[in-house]
Amino acid sequence: MKNPIIALAGVVVLSISLPIFISVVSYGDKEEVKIEKNINVSNESKDKQSKKIVSYETIDKKSPNIKVYNHILGKTQDMDMEEYLCGVLSGEMSPSFELEALKAQAVAARTFVIYKQEQGNPSQHSDAPVCTNYEHCQEYKSSEQLKRTNGEKWMKESYSKIQQAVRETKGQIITYDKKAIQPLYFSTSSGKTENSEEVFSAKYPYLKSVESKYDTISPKFESEVKVSREEFANYINKSYSGAGLTASNLDNQVKIIDRSNGGAANNIKIGNKELTGRDIRRIFKLNSANFDINFDDKYATFKVKGYGHGVGMSQWGAEGMAQEGYKYYDILLHYYTGTEIKDIY
Repeated sequence: MKNPIIALAGVVVLSISLPIFISVVSYGDKEEVKIEKNINVSNESKDKQSKKIVSYETIDKKSPNIKVYNHILGKTQDMDMEEYLCGVLSGEMSPSFELEALKAQAVAARTFVIYKQEQGNPSQHSDAPVCTNYEHCQEYKSSEQLKRTNGEKWMKESYSKIQQAVRETKGQIITYDKKAIQPLYFSTSSGKTENSEEVFSAKYPYLKSVESKYDTISPKFESEVKVSREEFANYINKSYSGAGLTASNLDNQVKIIDRSNGGAANNIKIGNKELTGRDIRRIFKLNSANFDINFDDKYATFKVKGYGHGVGMSQWGAEGMAQEGYKYYDILLHYYTGTEIKDIY
């Protein structure tokens, strides 16, 4: 017969171990269920959660001074680069935009300056690489002008956000093949951006047509322009002698021949002439060259999508991406194909 003390000890051990074992197994089952629930999240959520925060701040040097031709004052000024960029950002993008969109715009604006410096000063302002005229370079508004126009509250709430976007991207530019790119940007796409060669003739490997699906949030995503049939014929005949348009027969005299990859009207047969979508946009002051033309008994109606030339970064597309959780570098690397972001100071 076995020792009764040993037998008793065995019973005690078993009585203690069994509840613990059952508890552990039961707890493990609950954790498996909990983990399984966490796995069943949407792909979009998983993508957002898996985005890595990237820091491009590798250099910490003082920002340089640059020469800027002030077209209002009619003279060239020395400005700190980052202070100049705050003025550009104030003119080029609304401070109501998401911070990441503003940061993308700040990097694009800084890249524009470096690109211009590397290209050499233009004849319009031969002693400065950039000017304050948006028709030639980038829009610029001084802090004094902004304070005078918008007041102290705006400066505290909105200008400080612009300064933050510039500060948090200090010294960063967009490069392709280790050189600053020409960072074209515009307001609103039609859902896709344009290839540079289809708009400006010059072909840049980083200015490719890409999807820009968030532009539908833009107030200028769709627009309409209506002119009478007589006005349509008169505008064309006045601009292009020999076009031979007649108001009564426009339906058979106007035809869009082909479109760009981004959807803009490329070539249009109008009477005896072949024009481009850009020509029509200029004549009728349309928001973009992406349009359809419909004729009824009285009017020619343009249904237009997008606003701007369509090449490079869409600002409203950037805003939409930022609202979806994308970072400024995600935005820039999406719109400028095959590029890298580099910190130069």
